[in-house]
Amino acid sequence: MNLVKTKQPPNFSHILATCTVAAKLRRHRPYCFSAPRKRRILEITAMRAVVQRVASASVEVEGRIVSAIGPGLLVLVGLHESDADSDAEYICRKVLNMRLFPNEKTGKTWDQNVMQKNLEVLLVSQFTLYGILKGNKPDFHVAMPPEKARPFYESVVEKFRKAYTPDVIKDGIFGAMMKVNLVNDGPVTMQLDSVQASRNTNDTVEAS
Repeated sequence: MNLVKTKQPPNFSHILATCTVAAKLRRHRPYCFSAPRKRRILEITAMRAVVQRVASASVEVEGRIVSAIGPGLLVLVGLHESDADSDAEYICRKVLNMRLFPNEKTGKTWDQNVMQKNLEVLLVSQFTLYGILKGNKPDFHVAMPPEKARPFYESVVEKFRKAYTPDVIKDGIFGAMMKVNLVNDGPVTMQLDSVQASRNTNDTVEAS
C-alpha cells in the first residue's frame, strides 16, 4: 500500500515563543537594535606647541626681518583659553628637553636636546593651532582671547629665557601678520600638548 506524505501544519506555538523571546531581547538589550551612536568630538583643553627642527628660520613683518635663528628649533605656540602657568611650564620644560638632535660623538640619532647642542629657539605665537572647522570655515573660539593671550605669551617667552640662555631665545611679534620662513631639517616635526601638565607639575628632573 502506498503511503501519501502530507504537509505538516505550521507549529504556531513555536512561532509565538520565538516572537516572545525577540520582544524580550528588544526590551532588555536595546543596544543590539538601536541606531549607531554619534561620535563624540574630543575637545582640546591644553596648551599646544608644534616643534620643528630647523637648519634656519626667520620671522618677517611688513617686509623686514624681526627675528632669525640658525640651527635649532622653531616652536609654534597655541594658547587655549583655559591655560595656566603649569601648562606653560610643562611646554617649556618638554621643548627644551626633547632629544631631537644627533650625537656626533656616539652616533646616536635621537640623543641630545637643543640646550646640549647650544642651539637657538624661535618662538612664534599661533592661535590658529586651535582652529575648528564649522563646515568649511575655521572657528577659533577655544583659543585664548588676545587681551589675555598677549601677557600670557610674554610669560611663556620669559620662562624659556630663564630656563635656557636669554640671548638664544627669539620670538616674533604677537598679533602681527607674520611671514615665517624655515628650512626644516630632516624633516622633523613634533606636536606637543600640555594634557599631562597636572601629572608632571612636581617633576624636577627629565628622564634621560
